[in-house]
Amino acid sequence: MAITVEQIVDETRDWPPEKVGELLNRLTEDLHVSDPDVKLAWQNELARRVQEIEDGKIQGVPGNEASARIRRIVGR
Repeated sequence: MAITVEQIVDETRDWPPEKVGELLNRLTEDLHVSDPDVKLAWQNELARRVQEIEDGKIQGVPGNEASARIRRIVGR
C-alpha cells in the first residue's frame, strides 16, 4: 500500500527543521530551474530560513494550522 501525503506530514511533523529542509530540497529538486545560480540561491535561502528558526528569530507554524490558513485563503 502506498504512503499518503497525510502520513508523510504526520511522520515528519516533529522532525528538526534541517531535516525537513533536506526533504523539501530533495523532493523539489527537479521542479526548480537547473541553473546553478538559481539552485545556489535557493539553498542559501533555505539555510537562512532554517537558521532563523534555530536562532529563535521566527517560530514555525504547525502544519495543520498552516493548512487551515491556506484552505481559508483559497476558499476550501
